[in-house]
Amino acid sequence: MNELSVDIERIKSDILELAKIGYHEQDRGIYRMAFTDEDMEGKRWLLHRIEETGLTAASDGAANISGILEGKSDSPRIFVGSHIDTVPCAGMLDGTLGVVVGLECLRALRAANADLQRTIELIAFSDEEGRFGGTFGSEAFTGLLNLEKVRSAADLNGIPLQNAMQEHGLDPMKSLEARRVPEEIDSYLELHIEQGPILDENHQQVGIVESITGLQSWSLRFDGVTNHAGTTPMDYRKDAFMGLADFAHEVPRILEENGGENSRATIGNAEILPGAPNSVPGAVEFSLDFRDPSPEVLEELSNAFQKALSAISRRRSLKFEFHVQGEIRPVASDERLTGILTDEADRLGLRYRTMLSGAAHDAQLVGRIAPMAMIFVPSRGGLSHSPEEWTPWEDIEAGANLMLAALYKLAC
Repeated sequence: MNELSVDIERIKSDILELAKIGYHEQDRGIYRMAFTDEDMEGKRWLLHRIEETGLTAASDGAANISGILEGKSDSPRIFVGSHIDTVPCAGMLDGTLGVVVGLECLRALRAANADLQRTIELIAFSDEEGRFGGTFGSEAFTGLLNLEKVRSAADLNGIPLQNAMQEHGLDPMKSLEARRVPEEIDSYLELHIEQGPILDENHQQVGIVESITGLQSWSLRFDGVTNHAGTTPMDYRKDAFMGLADFAHEVPRILEENGGENSRATIGNAEILPGAPNSVPGAVEFSLDFRDPSPEVLEELSNAFQKALSAISRRRSLKFEFHVQGEIRPVASDERLTGILTDEADRLGLRYRTMLSGAAHDAQLVGRIAPMAMIFVPSRGGLSHSPEEWTPWEDIEAGANLMLAALYKLAC
C-alpha cells in the first residue's frame, strides 16, 4: 500500500481543542487534574472523538478510556497511548500528545483500510500525574493496584480517591477489575514529549527510549524543640530546620559518592513548623525525590540518605522519620520494539538518538508485564509541566509518523 502518514492538521486541531478544557486565562495554564470535573469532561471529549472516528469506544473500572481498531485475528493486541490528566498549571502536550497521536494513527490506519492482523487499542490512563499518588490507571491496567491504595489514597488537600471517583458516579472498587493479563498484550508503545533539553539542543526530531529511570519519593520529618528565638542560646537549640539545611548540603555529596551519571535527587517541598519568625523551628516536614535507571544504585542511594539523616539527627539532637510515598522500578525498553523504531526512523530519514527517560511514565508500569517502548519528541527549551511547554508541529509530525509506521509493522 502507499506510504502511510498522519494528518498533522487533525492532530493540531485535537490538541488545541482539548487544551480548552481546564484552561485558565489568568496564568494560561491547564488544570485538568485526575477525577476533577475538567478531567471527566476531557474523558467525555475523548470518548466522543473515538466514536466519531468509527472506532469502538470503551471505559474500564479505573476510568481508563480506550479506542479499539479491530484486527483479523484474536492474537494479543497492541496498545498505544498515554494520559490526558495534568498537573496544576500545565501545558497542552504532556500526556495529551501521546493520546492524540495514538488516536490519529488509528484514524490513518482505518482510513487506509490497512490489512491488520492484530487489534490495536488506544488507551488513555487515569491519574498519571499523581493527584492520588501517581499512575493509578496503569497500575489498575497491569494488576499492580491493590485494595489498600484504593481505600487510603488521598490528594494533598485530604480528598480521598474514593470520594473523588464517587462524585462522578464511579465505583472505586471496580478499578480492581481493570486488570489486563500479560497474555492479552503483544506490546505497548507511547509517544511523549521529552521534558528535557537533549533533543532540542541537538536539533534532533525524535528520541527512541532505551530505558526509563526508577524513582523513590519520600516524605520526611525532623523533630526538635520549639523555643524562643531571642532567649535560647545557639548551642542550646534543637533546631529542626538546621537539620534540613545540613541534609540539603549532603545531597550533592551522596549523589557524587553513591550515584551515577544519571542520578537525580530533589527536595521539592518543605514546611517549617510552627512557622513563626520569632520561634526556633520545632519541626520541619519535607520531601525527597531521587532517581536512577539502576535498581542497585537506587538501593545504595536509599541507604546513604538514611545514614546521613541518622548522623544529622545525632549531631543536632533531633529525631527523624521518613515514609516511602511512592516507588517505581526502572524498566528497560523491549529490544525488538526499539529495533523496529530504529529501523523505521532510518527508513523515514529522521534525525534521532537513543536515550534514557529521566521521568516516570505509564509505559514504565506496563513494561513490568509486557514489552514496551517509547518515542520522545523535543521539548522547546527543555520545559514541561508549564504553560510554556512546546514542541514544533513538524517534530510532532515526525514522531507521529514514526509511531504510525511502527504500529503498522507490528499489527500486520
